[in-house]
Amino acid sequence: MSDISGAARWLAPAAKVARRNVWLAGVVTLTALLVLGNLANDASLDLPYGWDVRVNCAAVDAHAEGLDPYFVKNLKGTTYSYPYLPVTLDAFRPLCAGGVLLDHHRSIFLVLAVLCALLLPGLGRTRASARDAGLKVLCALGAFVGFEFVVASGNFALLSGVLTAIALKLLLRPLASEQNSNFSSRLAGAALLGLVTSFKLVFVPVLAALYFLPLPRSRKLALIAVAAFAFALPLALSRLLYPDLFASWLLAIAGQIPGQHAVGLVETNPSLLLLARDLMVQAGFGDGKPAMLAAYAFAALALVLVPFALSVLRAAASGPVREGASLLTQLDRWLMDHPRTGMRITVLAMFALYLSSPRLKEYAFFELALYAAILIVDLPPLALAACLGVGLAFPALVSLLGAPIEGTFILLVIALICFWIVLLDFRAEPERLEQG
Repeated sequence: MSDISGAARWLAPAAKVARRNVWLAGVVTLTALLVLGNLANDASLDLPYGWDVRVNCAAVDAHAEGLDPYFVKNLKGTTYSYPYLPVTLDAFRPLCAGGVLLDHHRSIFLVLAVLCALLLPGLGRTRASARDAGLKVLCALGAFVGFEFVVASGNFALLSGVLTAIALKLLLRPLASEQNSNFSSRLAGAALLGLVTSFKLVFVPVLAALYFLPLPRSRKLALIAVAAFAFALPLALSRLLYPDLFASWLLAIAGQIPGQHAVGLVETNPSLLLLARDLMVQAGFGDGKPAMLAAYAFAALALVLVPFALSVLRAAASGPVREGASLLTQLDRWLMDHPRTGMRITVLAMFALYLSSPRLKEYAFFELALYAAILIVDLPPLALAACLGVGLAFPALVSLLGAPIEGTFILLVIALICFWIVLLDFRAEPERLEQG
């Protein structure tokens, strides 16, 4: 009898794991069907997609012809203005050559999105598996329907996503033996991340997340300095090498060129800034700029940044306390003692800072999906299923049903929910990756 009861106790957990794997596989399959169905549905619609890629390549062509590309009257076939720094006009020229990107941007972007996912690093001990790669690809293509907006508009956020994935691959390398060659790779990754943020200036706070890397403080500060230099370099080169165009760029982004579209901070987008403004207006407080910015700062701190900071400090305080050590020193030491957790915190910090941006356009959720993909892979089954359901399946279903997403805060809300799922998982098991 004892042998039978012992076997039963051994088989019960195995049966439970098998049932869990079955329903989780069902959730992943259903999510994948919704994501792919949504993308296929978009591909079947006969709509004038690719307006951003047309603007960008029209600006490159205008510059090649000696015209000022920041004046919309010089751009062929568009009423939108060119938003990027002057130095990008020559950098983008090979991409627009021959019209290949204009004619085939949707298939090219699909390949690049899959490449982004495959380039993303893992955080756990085990070698990346086919399951991890599949989840990352699914997340890149479907999380927050960011890729849907990128491929529909032809926005170059897909290109910055590729560079972001490469930068993360270099920055989040294994720390088993931190040699100078490894640190050189991290310096290259930091420079690349800084360069990416120069494309969209509002995302530069993401660079501060590098402080959470499990490295000595001097090396972390060096990485941040290199990233900041790489962020500033395109600005400096644009001003030095293209002084006239730089002046036009400043006029364009400030909305001082009459009769054309201007890139505004409060332009319609699903960001915390616009949510705070709308809530203030509905509450009868008006939409004055100082009050709006104060409400935005409160929302970003209360919903994202303070809970993140408190969770990290709570985890670090669980380690041994060294007498006379400052809180920052204790955090540095704890991160180095828990390298995989430190990398997890770094990506979570990037997710939080990106999510808090004052200008989070729909296509920008593609890059947010890349940060989420790294974090989601290592979640336990229940949290993973919740993230897949909220962050991928639900928005894909909303899009398939034709419900409006653009001009609403749906994407912001689901991204906030996913952030909290990941954050609560971290609070529950901050050191789980060290044990895997």
